[in-house]
Amino acid sequence: MTPYDGKNQSKRMGFLLGFAFCTGLGLGPLMDVVVQVDPSIIPTAFFATTLVFVCFTLSALWAEQRSYLYLGGTLLSGLSILCFLSIVNLFVRAQFIFQVQLYGGLLLFCGFVLYDTQLIVSRCTKGDRDFV
Repeated sequence: MTPYDGKNQSKRMGFLLGFAFCTGLGLGPLMDVVVQVDPSIIPTAFFATTLVFVCFTLSALWAEQRSYLYLGGTLLSGLSILCFLSIVNLFVRAQFIFQVQLYGGLLLFCGFVLYDTQLIVSRCTKGDRDFV
């Protein structure tokens, strides 16, 4: 790890961009399969994700007094439950557990957008200028 000290910003940005590049390389074959199945899936998913992210980010920015910061423990507990359910579903193979994971994960990560946005704004108001 490279903690922020103000001097290693370009090194940290290089690590972030390298990770993003490798992730993009890994997603390439999956995107190829998706385009072969239905080419409209990618723009639909992009615009839906952008809409959800913008709405929840604006909600977090306009909330008074960082009122969503209390959600951290609840969200991490929900993430632990989703991890446990995924392990259970490896052996059980239940459609219901899959649906709980799918929609529960969607709601959970919308909550993480709220929480993380308010955490970033809270740190920024306290003087932390680390953006990586």
